[in-house]
Amino acid sequence: MIHAVPDIIRFLGRVAAATVAAAAAAVIVLAAPLAVADTSAPHQNYSWVDKNGERHYGDAVPPEYAQQERRVLNSQGVEVQRVDAEKNAQQMAEARKRQQAIDDKAQHDHFLLTTYTSTKDIERLRDERLDQIDGQIKATIAYIDSLDARLKTLQQRALMFKPYNTRPDARRMPDDLAEQLVRASNEVRTQRRSMDRHQQEQISVRAQFEADIARFRELTAQPSQG
Repeated sequence: MIHAVPDIIRFLGRVAAATVAAAAAAVIVLAAPLAVADTSAPHQNYSWVDKNGERHYGDAVPPEYAQQERRVLNSQGVEVQRVDAEKNAQQMAEARKRQQAIDDKAQHDHFLLTTYTSTKDIERLRDERLDQIDGQIKATIAYIDSLDARLKTLQQRALMFKPYNTRPDARRMPDDLAEQLVRASNEVRTQRRSMDRHQQEQISVRAQFEADIARFRELTAQPSQG
Protein backbone atom coordinates (compact mmCIF):
# COMPACT_ATOMS: atom_id res chain seq x y z
CA MET A 1 0.00 0.00 0.00
CA ILE A 2 1.33 3.44 -0.89
CA HIS A 3 0.68 6.32 1.51
CA ALA A 4 0.80 9.95 0.71
CA VAL A 5 3.73 11.91 2.09
CA PRO A 6 1.56 14.09 4.40
CA ASP A 7 0.02 10.97 5.90
CA ILE A 8 3.44 9.48 6.62
CA ILE A 9 4.60 12.71 8.27
CA ARG A 10 1.50 12.81 10.49
CA PHE A 11 1.99 9.14 11.42
CA LEU A 12 5.63 9.68 12.41
CA GLY A 13 4.61 12.68 14.51
CA ARG A 14 2.10 10.61 16.45
CA VAL A 15 4.72 7.87 17.08
CA ALA A 16 7.26 10.41 18.34
CA ALA A 17 4.71 12.01 20.66
CA ALA A 18 3.71 8.62 22.06
CA THR A 19 7.32 7.69 22.66
CA VAL A 20 8.01 10.92 24.55
CA ALA A 21 4.89 10.43 26.66
CA ALA A 22 5.87 6.86 27.53
CA ALA A 23 9.37 7.93 28.51
CA ALA A 24 8.01 10.70 30.70
CA ALA A 25 5.65 8.24 32.39
CA ALA A 26 8.54 5.85 33.04
CA VAL A 27 10.57 8.61 34.67
CA ILE A 28 7.63 9.50 36.90
CA VAL A 29 7.14 5.85 37.92
CA LEU A 30 10.83 5.42 38.78
CA ALA A 31 10.96 8.66 40.72
CA ALA A 32 7.80 7.92 42.71
CA PRO A 33 9.38 5.40 45.18
CA LEU A 34 12.19 7.85 45.90
CA ALA A 35 9.71 10.59 46.62
CA VAL A 36 7.70 8.29 48.86
CA ALA A 37 10.86 7.16 50.64
CA ASP A 38 11.89 10.72 51.25
CA THR A 39 8.52 11.75 52.67
CA SER A 40 8.01 8.54 54.68
CA ALA A 41 11.51 8.29 56.25
CA PRO A 42 11.00 8.11 60.03
CA HIS A 43 12.30 11.01 62.06
CA GLN A 44 14.23 9.93 65.14
CA ASN A 45 14.92 11.80 68.33
CA TYR A 46 17.09 10.79 71.24
CA SER A 47 16.87 10.96 75.00
CA TRP A 48 19.87 10.97 77.31
CA VAL A 49 20.81 11.93 80.87
CA ASP A 50 23.53 14.48 81.54
CA LYS A 51 26.15 14.46 84.32
CA ASN A 52 23.68 16.21 86.65
CA GLY A 53 21.07 13.51 86.22
CA GLU A 54 18.77 15.64 84.05
CA ARG A 55 17.13 14.05 81.02
CA HIS A 56 17.39 15.78 77.66
CA TYR A 57 15.77 15.28 74.27
CA GLY A 58 17.06 16.16 70.83
CA ASP A 59 17.79 14.96 67.32
CA ALA A 60 21.43 14.22 68.18
CA VAL A 61 23.27 13.11 71.32
CA PRO A 62 26.14 15.40 72.36
CA PRO A 63 29.58 13.78 71.88
CA GLU A 64 30.31 13.77 75.61
CA TYR A 65 27.27 11.56 76.22
CA ALA A 66 27.59 9.37 73.13
CA GLN A 67 28.98 6.44 75.15
CA GLN A 68 26.27 6.57 77.80
CA GLU A 69 22.89 4.89 77.74
CA ARG A 70 20.47 6.58 75.40
CA ARG A 71 16.98 6.02 74.06
CA VAL A 72 15.75 6.30 70.50
CA LEU A 73 12.32 7.91 70.05
CA ASN A 74 10.07 7.98 67.00
CA SER A 75 8.34 11.08 65.68
CA GLN A 76 5.57 10.64 68.29
CA GLY A 77 8.10 10.58 71.13
CA VAL A 78 7.61 6.86 71.81
CA GLU A 79 10.71 4.88 72.78
CA VAL A 80 11.54 2.37 70.05
CA GLN A 81 15.04 1.34 71.09
CA ARG A 82 17.36 1.55 74.06
CA VAL A 83 21.12 1.65 73.49
CA ASP A 84 23.11 0.48 76.49
CA ALA A 85 26.09 2.44 77.70
CA GLU A 86 29.48 1.21 76.58
CA LYS A 87 31.10 -0.95 79.25
CA ASN A 88 34.66 -0.82 80.55
CA ALA A 89 36.81 -3.93 80.91
CA GLN A 90 35.60 -4.69 84.44
CA GLN A 91 31.94 -4.25 83.53
CA MET A 92 32.37 -6.47 80.48
CA ALA A 93 34.02 -9.14 82.62
CA GLU A 94 31.17 -8.98 85.13
CA ALA A 95 28.61 -9.20 82.31
CA ARG A 96 30.37 -12.26 80.90
CA LYS A 97 30.42 -13.79 84.37
CA ARG A 98 26.69 -13.22 84.80
CA GLN A 99 25.99 -14.66 81.36
CA GLN A 100 28.16 -17.69 82.13
CA ALA A 101 26.18 -18.27 85.33
CA ILE A 102 22.93 -18.12 83.33
CA ASP A 103 24.32 -20.54 80.74
CA ASP A 104 25.57 -22.93 83.43
CA LYS A 105 22.18 -22.91 85.13
CA ALA A 106 20.39 -23.63 81.86
CA GLN A 107 22.82 -26.44 81.10
CA HIS A 108 22.32 -27.96 84.56
CA ASP A 109 18.55 -27.72 84.19
CA HIS A 110 18.83 -29.60 80.90
CA PHE A 111 20.99 -32.21 82.63
CA LEU A 112 18.42 -32.71 85.38
CA LEU A 113 15.53 -33.09 82.95
CA THR A 114 17.35 -35.48 80.62
CA THR A 115 19.01 -37.60 83.34
CA TYR A 116 16.29 -38.18 85.92
CA THR A 117 12.69 -39.26 85.58
CA SER A 118 11.70 -38.51 89.18
CA THR A 119 13.09 -37.31 92.48
CA LYS A 120 13.46 -40.96 93.47
CA ASP A 121 16.26 -41.26 90.92
CA ILE A 122 18.09 -38.30 92.42
CA GLU A 123 17.64 -39.58 95.97
CA ARG A 124 18.93 -43.01 94.97
CA LEU A 125 22.07 -41.55 93.41
CA ARG A 126 22.52 -39.24 96.40
CA ASP A 127 22.42 -42.15 98.83
CA GLU A 128 24.90 -44.14 96.75
CA ARG A 129 27.32 -41.22 96.59
CA LEU A 130 27.04 -40.50 100.31
CA ASP A 131 27.58 -44.17 101.12
CA GLN A 132 30.78 -44.12 99.07
CA ILE A 133 32.08 -41.08 100.90
CA ASP A 134 31.06 -42.57 104.24
CA GLY A 135 33.04 -45.69 103.37
CA GLN A 136 36.08 -43.55 102.54
CA ILE A 137 35.77 -41.74 105.86
CA LYS A 138 35.53 -44.99 107.80
CA ALA A 139 38.55 -46.43 105.98
CA THR A 140 40.54 -43.27 106.68
CA ILE A 141 39.61 -43.34 110.37
CA ALA A 142 40.72 -46.97 110.63
CA TYR A 143 44.00 -46.14 108.95
CA ILE A 144 44.56 -43.17 111.26
CA ASP A 145 43.93 -45.41 114.26
CA SER A 146 46.57 -47.85 113.03
CA LEU A 147 48.99 -44.98 112.41
CA ASP A 148 48.36 -43.62 115.90
CA ALA A 149 49.09 -47.04 117.41
CA ARG A 150 52.31 -47.31 115.40
CA LEU A 151 53.30 -43.78 116.33
CA LYS A 152 52.79 -44.52 120.04
CA THR A 153 54.97 -47.62 119.75
CA LEU A 154 57.72 -45.60 118.08
CA GLN A 155 57.44 -42.90 120.72
CA GLN A 156 57.80 -45.51 123.46
CA ARG A 157 60.97 -46.78 121.80
CA ALA A 158 62.24 -43.20 121.44
CA LEU A 159 62.04 -42.74 125.24
CA MET A 160 65.00 -45.09 125.55
CA PHE A 161 67.28 -42.69 123.67
CA LYS A 162 68.51 -39.15 123.90
CA PRO A 163 67.17 -36.50 124.03
CA TYR A 164 64.10 -38.09 125.68
CA ASN A 165 66.16 -40.21 128.04
CA THR A 166 68.27 -38.00 130.33
CA ARG A 167 70.37 -40.80 131.81
CA PRO A 168 74.10 -40.20 131.28
CA ASP A 169 74.57 -43.58 129.63
CA ALA A 170 71.56 -43.17 127.27
CA ARG A 171 72.42 -43.69 123.63
CA ARG A 172 71.68 -41.42 120.71
CA MET A 173 68.46 -42.23 118.90
CA PRO A 174 69.11 -44.44 115.85
CA ASP A 175 68.59 -42.70 112.52
CA ASP A 176 66.08 -45.24 111.26
CA LEU A 177 63.93 -44.74 114.38
CA ALA A 178 64.00 -40.98 113.92
CA GLU A 179 63.01 -41.38 110.28
CA GLN A 180 60.11 -43.69 111.18
CA LEU A 181 58.86 -41.18 113.75
CA VAL A 182 58.92 -38.38 111.20
CA ARG A 183 57.20 -40.46 108.50
CA ALA A 184 54.51 -41.73 110.89
CA SER A 185 53.80 -38.22 112.21
CA ASN A 186 53.57 -36.78 108.69
CA GLU A 187 51.30 -39.60 107.53
CA VAL A 188 48.95 -39.06 110.46
CA ARG A 189 48.64 -35.37 109.56
CA THR A 190 48.10 -36.20 105.88
CA GLN A 191 45.35 -38.70 106.66
CA ARG A 192 43.61 -36.31 109.05
CA ARG A 193 43.54 -33.66 106.30
CA SER A 194 42.19 -36.29 103.92
CA MET A 195 39.42 -37.16 106.37
CA ASP A 196 38.55 -33.48 106.70
CA ARG A 197 38.25 -33.25 102.90
CA HIS A 198 36.00 -36.30 102.80
CA GLN A 199 33.76 -34.81 105.48
CA GLN A 200 33.55 -31.49 103.63
CA GLU A 201 32.79 -33.36 100.42
CA GLN A 202 30.02 -35.24 102.21
CA ILE A 203 28.43 -31.96 103.29
CA SER A 204 28.83 -30.44 99.81
CA VAL A 205 27.41 -33.49 98.01
CA ARG A 206 24.41 -33.63 100.32
CA ALA A 207 23.70 -29.94 99.78
CA GLN A 208 24.08 -30.25 95.99
CA PHE A 209 21.69 -33.17 95.77
CA GLU A 210 19.15 -31.43 97.96
CA ALA A 211 19.36 -28.40 95.65
CA ASP A 212 18.97 -30.65 92.61
CA ILE A 213 15.90 -32.27 94.10
CA ALA A 214 14.32 -28.89 94.81
CA ARG A 215 15.17 -27.60 91.33
CA PHE A 216 13.87 -30.75 89.64
CA ARG A 217 10.57 -30.30 91.45
CA GLU A 218 10.38 -26.72 90.19
CA LEU A 219 11.14 -27.72 86.60
CA THR A 220 8.62 -30.55 86.57
CA ALA A 221 5.87 -28.85 88.54
CA GLN A 222 2.52 -28.94 86.74
CA PRO A 223 0.98 -25.48 86.11
CA SER A 224 -2.02 -24.76 88.28
CA GLN A 225 -5.40 -25.04 86.57
CA GLY A 226 -7.71 -22.11 86.81
